[in-house]
Amino acid sequence: MTTLQKISVPFLLLVCYLNAQAQELTQTIRGTVIDQVSQTPLPGANVILLNSFPVVGVTTDIDGHFKITKVPVGSHAIKITFIGYKEITLPNVIVNSGKEVVLTIAIEEDVMQMQELVITATEKDRALNDMSVVSARTFSVEETRKFAAAVNDPARMVTSFAGVVSADDGNNSISIRGNSPFGLLWRMEGVDIPNPNHFANAGTAGGGISILSSQLLANSDFSTGAFAAEYGNALSGVFDLRLRKGNNEKSEYTFQAGFLGTDIAAEGPLGKNKGSYLVNYRYSTLTLLSKMGVPIGDYSTDFQDLSFNIHLPTSKKSNLTIFGFGGLSDQKSEAEKDSTKWESEFESYNAIYHSNTGAVGIKYATILNTNSHLQNAVVFSGNEIFYEQEKLDENYTPFLDYTQKYGNSKIIFSSVLNTKLSARYNLRSGVYFNQLFYNVKQRMLNEDTNIFETQLNSEGTTQSIQAFSQVNIKANDKLTLNAGVHYLQLLLNNSFSIEPRLSASYALDDIQRINMGYGLHSQIQPLGTYFGESIQNGVSVRTNEDLGLSKSHHFVLGYDRSLNDHLRVKLETYYQHLYDIPVKAEDNSSYSLINRQWDYETEPLVNDGLGRNYGVEVTLEQFMHNDVYFLLSASLYESKYKATDNVWRDTRYNGNANITFTGGKEFKLNKNRVLGINIRSIYSGGFRTTPINVEESIAKGETVFFEERAFTEQVSDYFRPDLRISLKRNKAKSTHTLALDIQNAVNRKNVFGSYFEPLTGEVKVAYQTPLIPILSYKIEF
Repeated sequence: MTTLQKISVPFLLLVCYLNAQAQELTQTIRGTVIDQVSQTPLPGANVILLNSFPVVGVTTDIDGHFKITKVPVGSHAIKITFIGYKEITLPNVIVNSGKEVVLTIAIEEDVMQMQELVITATEKDRALNDMSVVSARTFSVEETRKFAAAVNDPARMVTSFAGVVSADDGNNSISIRGNSPFGLLWRMEGVDIPNPNHFANAGTAGGGISILSSQLLANSDFSTGAFAAEYGNALSGVFDLRLRKGNNEKSEYTFQAGFLGTDIAAEGPLGKNKGSYLVNYRYSTLTLLSKMGVPIGDYSTDFQDLSFNIHLPTSKKSNLTIFGFGGLSDQKSEAEKDSTKWESEFESYNAIYHSNTGAVGIKYATILNTNSHLQNAVVFSGNEIFYEQEKLDENYTPFLDYTQKYGNSKIIFSSVLNTKLSARYNLRSGVYFNQLFYNVKQRMLNEDTNIFETQLNSEGTTQSIQAFSQVNIKANDKLTLNAGVHYLQLLLNNSFSIEPRLSASYALDDIQRINMGYGLHSQIQPLGTYFGESIQNGVSVRTNEDLGLSKSHHFVLGYDRSLNDHLRVKLETYYQHLYDIPVKAEDNSSYSLINRQWDYETEPLVNDGLGRNYGVEVTLEQFMHNDVYFLLSASLYESKYKATDNVWRDTRYNGNANITFTGGKEFKLNKNRVLGINIRSIYSGGFRTTPINVEESIAKGETVFFEERAFTEQVSDYFRPDLRISLKRNKAKSTHTLALDIQNAVNRKNVFGSYFEPLTGEVKVAYQTPLIPILSYKIEF
């Protein structure tokens, strides 16, 4: 069967899917209206369904709750008003028959005690965090589900945003404004979490696909620079993830099956105090795609994960939340016992790899009074990465050739206090204590002595402390200021950083505003770098135990304008100065940790490196209007670094330019059926690479680079169009969605890089992922 024939089968299924009578279906919209800062419920707020006829409206009860029943399925707009607060409109609230819509709506007190200013709550260029006003925006669950080839993965979805480039389309590692993917921070429910991705390599912030299902996520924030003071230990970006609470009045379920596997979610009431649970389990085998003829690699690949959020009110003013996730992922390959079929040395090995990650958190939140909200949390997390390979001898008998095991675990204690000092002043302060554990083992066969030798066998523990305080000042109805400081200290060697943060937003009028931000940021190195050992004078020593923090100054200036109620343009320019970057201690070296992709560095390093990233970004976005949305983003940037050779060079991630177009159209076939067509097209300058020294590679039997010519070559430009076609059908008590995602729809061979192949003695080119079709079916009930 040809690729075209494979893709045409789902279209026939779509056609067969269009054969039922339409009927009027309804669902319930309910939720809670709360104060944005203190989180206290607001009784007496008006909630109005705007596009209803006649207009339907309700008032929140003494606990801030509201309920609107018999709402027709489709897209709706909801307006919330309350005396002394800014009026808010939520456009495009999607109502399906399969599940109730449950909202938590935070509204902001009006400094001027006036009602003229209308804020659109789902303007996705603004963050949910009111102290993030530059280089930050919210992303919705609908986007992770709707964007072409995003496959419900937040990290893949944000590559549609300005300044964000995929570091490898075979996984979801992202480079933000020319930074290493390691500079990214992941947070959940206000606390740092480990890299929440399957198939993660040691020392990275990305992986094959997210462990977190969109079933669990609520609208969340994504930042790309000059972060608010509460964010620390990051140099490039922040995912600030928020979890959705389960339905606390009725049980609901979701089941999805497709080429990637199965996805099962359940939610419902728990306990006597209107608590709730939400749990999601996924099991996948990419081997199915491989058996269909899709070339996704030489491994047998499987993964599964479980995530949950349990919400338990303990009183009217306090609640306990237990949340967490865990993911198991593994890959296996077996060498074919026929050397005449081997085209690369790798094909002569058996290999086993697994990457396991998990976190469990307990959060206690309480309203101290009408103006203060306290959140305490403890999170236990860890990950383990294991790799083992066997080589076949001339008789095709396997013998152990290499093995490694990396492990990290962490216990975090946090406490954050939000206080509304007045309508104009909000104060947020917090402290985090991190207990860190690490172990690494690495063994390799010495081919000269035929002895299995230990290269690394190290473990350790240390602590880090973070603290912050920031104030939000609404000077008047036009000017908002945020000022704060973040403190980070690694107790292993007492390296620390005191980091001032400042941002401001000024409304020129009711349709345009300017923003500015500055922040000093720092990041602890991967723990393996501190605890890794090397041999010096025949003695194993930790050469980098005293290594300091990497640091950078962020400067951002932005302007955005509403062209109409649904169309917005945004311009940002930025400069980032990086310093104290670890580089090799030897003279005239081009090596810098700023270019690291994965793994740990055990060679002696010093904090003498520099870097700089600067550029301009433009975004034109239409939020869903007349069933059409689009997002056009473009970036021009430079990313440079300097090591001990004192030469300014391009970083690995300096592609210079990136442009993306993401958009979609929904066609209402009748009242209960919606056909969606979504596209995404990405065009980027190629990443930088170092030329291969062929003669030295032949002599050593492995890839050897011209280090003095580091990153002087650029791979060809990157282009990839993606397509998503979906058909959603609402029935009396369920919603059904059939979807086809096609990644790299034109099957372009994008270059990843080059390597030396010892088996043939030639330099070969490695390519990124080809066309991959993913068919799925989902039912919500």
